[in-house]
Amino acid sequence: MNENPDVRIGDTEREQALQALGEHMGAGRLTVDEYGDRSARVAAAKTRAELTALFIDLPEPHPKFTASWATVAQPAVTKAPATWADRPLGQRLVAAVIPLLFVGAVLVGVTTGFWYLIALPLATAAVGRSLWGSDWERGRQGRRDGRRRLGERDQS
Repeated sequence: MNENPDVRIGDTEREQALQALGEHMGAGRLTVDEYGDRSARVAAAKTRAELTALFIDLPEPHPKFTASWATVAQPAVTKAPATWADRPLGQRLVAAVIPLLFVGAVLVGVTTGFWYLIALPLATAAVGRSLWGSDWERGRQGRRDGRRRLGERDQS
């Protein structure tokens, strides 16, 4: 079996395992106590490896695993690396203005004593982050595609 043994199992796999254990008990391969012990372990099993370990010493039937997310062929998503030219004009302007505001605030603070002006570039950076930060990092289109894959409605 080329399947990943660490993939989590569901109720379908547990039910198949219980049916298979019942067949083995009916064939005399398991005692009532062994069946009870293995049934309890089936109910507690979380991964394919835990479930498969219960059938190591038994012939067929064994539980059959459905295709996992990892084994289903996923389309390759290739995305070109982001560049400054890909960013919105407003974002590029704010990014260019923040260092100038900082230098200007320091100069005004040194010459006039108005040090509270240092808050101006910090506030501008915070506003820019709230406007463009999360969209730039995750990508607005990528979030929409993810919602469609999960069956959610596009809420843009």
